[in-house]
Order: sequence, then structure tokens, then C-alpha cells
Amino acid sequence: MTQHKPAGHNAVSPYLLVKDVKAMLAFLSATFDVVEIYKMALPDGSIKHAEVKIDDSVVMLGERPDSRDPVVCSPHVYVPSADVCYGKALAAGATNISEPKDQPYGDRSAGIRDPEGNIWWIGTHLAKA
Repeated sequence: MTQHKPAGHNAVSPYLLVKDVKAMLAFLSATFDVVEIYKMALPDGSIKHAEVKIDDSVVMLGERPDSRDPVVCSPHVYVPSADVCYGKALAAGATNISEPKDQPYGDRSAGIRDPEGNIWWIGTHLAKA
């Protein structure tokens, strides 16, 4: 039977269009401990396309042609510890949007802006008593 998506991919994956894929890969690795699954480099050393895994999800990356501004997005990622991930993101160059705090909808969450301008929402679902 033919599969309609590659093995290990979810049906929906964010595709970040950034100025510098190498720098974004370093940021994602430092923040989320990603696993790099694919990278297509061009002869000039730039990266045309890359794919990383954060937990069970694939994030795709590409560089904007002709140095155009990146397309800013706002992904949400569930992580084992919002506090730890938030600290790692700040150490990797992110800026604070919202410090980790317990939310009324049952998550502990935080928000950060990465060096490319994307806003990441980081959450850990809290067990109900």
C-alpha cells in the first residue's frame, strides 16, 4: 500500500522560512534537543531544506531566497518541562514573551521569541489531581 506521507512524519508539520537555516538549526538543537533527519546543502554552503524532529513531530526549515525577510510563525510545542526548555531557549538567544506559569486550562506554559522572530509557545500538560 502506498503511503501518502513519509515514515515518521505527521500529517501537519511547520515549515519555517528563515534567513539562516544553520543558525536556526543550532537554536532548535539547543532549545529542544532536536534530531536532525534531513539536510540539503547547496554548493555555496547554504541549506536549501532541512528537517528536524522535536519529540514525535517534524519541523521543516528553508532559507528565504534573495535575503527576503523571514516568514514569522508561532508554533506550540509540548515538552517534558516548560521551565527547563524556557531556560534553554533564553540561553540559546531567545527573548522572553511570557515566563512559565500554570494556566487555567491545565498546562504550564511559556512564550519566547527566537532570533528569527518566531514566537514559540512551550507547554507541559499538568496532571490533574
